[in-house]
Amino acid sequence: MQVVVDDADLERFQAAAEREGVTLSEWVRRALRGAERAAANGDPRQKLAAIRAAARLTFPVGDVEEILAEIERGYEQEL
Repeated sequence: MQVVVDDADLERFQAAAEREGVTLSEWVRRALRGAERAAANGDPRQKLAAIRAAARLTFPVGDVEEILAEIERGYEQEL
């Protein structure tokens, strides 16, 4: 695989690899793996926002036995 980058990018990438003590190839592989994970999993901030929004919602709840009985009555009516 070849990736064409301009000289300024190449110098920054090489410096980043040196700071981490790895070859440029290894640095690029790590960067690509990280980008793939981020793309596959989505933005964690969006996920947290969705969880927080859901946690603010309230719904009516009832006794578990009563709810199960209502479900069973619904099944009986379908037959």
